[in-house]
Amino acid sequence: MPIAVWTGTLSFGLVTIPVRLYPATQPKDVRFHLMDRQGRRVRYRRVIEDTPPIHEGTPPADEPDEPRELAPTPSGAGEPPAPAARTEIGFHDLVRGYQTDEGTVTLSTEEIEAVRPQRSRTIDVEDFVELADIDPVYFEKTYYVVPAGRDAERPYLLLLRAMQLAGRVGIGRFVLRTKPHLVAIRPMAEALALHTLFFGDEVREPNTSVHLAGVEVDERQLELATSLIETLKTDWDPRAYSDTYREDLLRIIAEKQPLEEAEPPPERTPARIEELMRALKESVETAKRGKRPRTREVG
Repeated sequence: MPIAVWTGTLSFGLVTIPVRLYPATQPKDVRFHLMDRQGRRVRYRRVIEDTPPIHEGTPPADEPDEPRELAPTPSGAGEPPAPAARTEIGFHDLVRGYQTDEGTVTLSTEEIEAVRPQRSRTIDVEDFVELADIDPVYFEKTYYVVPAGRDAERPYLLLLRAMQLAGRVGIGRFVLRTKPHLVAIRPMAEALALHTLFFGDEVREPNTSVHLAGVEVDERQLELATSLIETLKTDWDPRAYSDTYREDLLRIIAEKQPLEEAEPPPERTPARIEELMRALKESVETAKRGKRPRTREVG
C-alpha cells in the first residue's frame, strides 16, 4: 500500500473528519541512469563557471621581462581561447536567483523560509460548486481521501453520500509539505477524491493562442465530421489505452544481458614496497650475523 502523503482533518461547517491522503496515480516512466559505455555511473556536481582566463600572447624577444598590454587574438587565428574554469561549490553556499526585468535578484534560504507557509493540519472546505463548471485544464494531481480510523468512517460516509446527492464538489485550501494548494474534493462511487487545482492566474486564456475570428465552417463538412464522431463513439475504458513506448523499452531491456560487474583488480604489493621488504629482511639477517648492513637503494 502506498504511504500517506498527508494526515489531518477535512472540515466543512462544524464537522471535522480525520483523513489521510494517498496518491491516486503511479507514473510508470522508464527511468535511466546516466552511464558511460563501460557501465560506470555519471553524476552531476554543482559548479561555478568562472570567466575564461585571458589568452596570453608571446612577449617580444627584445623585452622578455617587461610587462605589456596583451592585444586581443584575432578571430580564427592562433590557439583557441581556454575554456572557462569551473569551481565546485557546497550546497550551503547556494542562494536562489530570480530574473527580473532589471536584472537578477538573489534570495537567501533564510529570506525564503521567513515567508514559507506552515504545513496545514486541516483542509477547510469553503464552497461547493458544480463539477461541470471546473474546466479540466485546472486539474493538476489526484489523491484519494481515506478516513483515518474507525471513528472517522461514519462522518466520512455522511459527507460522501451528501455530496453525491447534491451533485457538488467541495473547494478548499491547504498546505501540502511547503506549498499552498487550491483543491477540489469530488465524490466517487465509494470514496472521496482530492484534486489539486491550478490557481486562476496560472491558466492561460485560450484566446492568446487561438484566433478564429472570420473563419467559417461549411455545413456539409460539419455534418460529415459529426457523423465520424458518432461512428467512433464508445464507452471510456482506460485499459484500452497503453503506453506502447514504455512497453517497447521494457521489451528491449528484457532482451539485453545485464552488464557484468567489474571485478576489482587483485591486490598487489607495489614494487617499491617489495624492494623495501627485501632490504629489511637482508638487514635483519646481517644484524644477526653481527655485521653492519650494507646500504641498499630502494626505488
